[in-house]
Amino acid sequence: MKFMVVDDSMVIREKIQNVLKDEDFEIVGTAQNGVEAVEQFKLLKPRVMTLDITMPLMDGIETIRQIIALDTDVRILVVSALADKSTLIQAMHLGAYGFLCKPFRDLELIEALEELIEDIV
Repeated sequence: MKFMVVDDSMVIREKIQNVLKDEDFEIVGTAQNGVEAVEQFKLLKPRVMTLDITMPLMDGIETIRQIIALDTDVRILVVSALADKSTLIQAMHLGAYGFLCKPFRDLELIEALEELIEDIV
């Protein structure tokens, strides 16, 4: 399953990639902000993605808006340290499927992604 990782932190991008290297995901792209994410999404068409909320150039909320406008079937897991309820509700309303709070353990990421895709595998 094509997968994309979007986070302004290289450490988090690498952590997610390392956790998923033994799972059934093909990491087709990474981006460090929403602008890059939308550009890469158009080319790579991932089925699943992790997405940070607080990023430079374009935040995660606007990124969700633009990605969902391109593909309503994409599964987005928000992975963010920003855990306020209103942002979470807004992200879910716009089309995100789940939320994982940073910092997270490897198993928490795997379980969140399994739940995210359980009805499409």
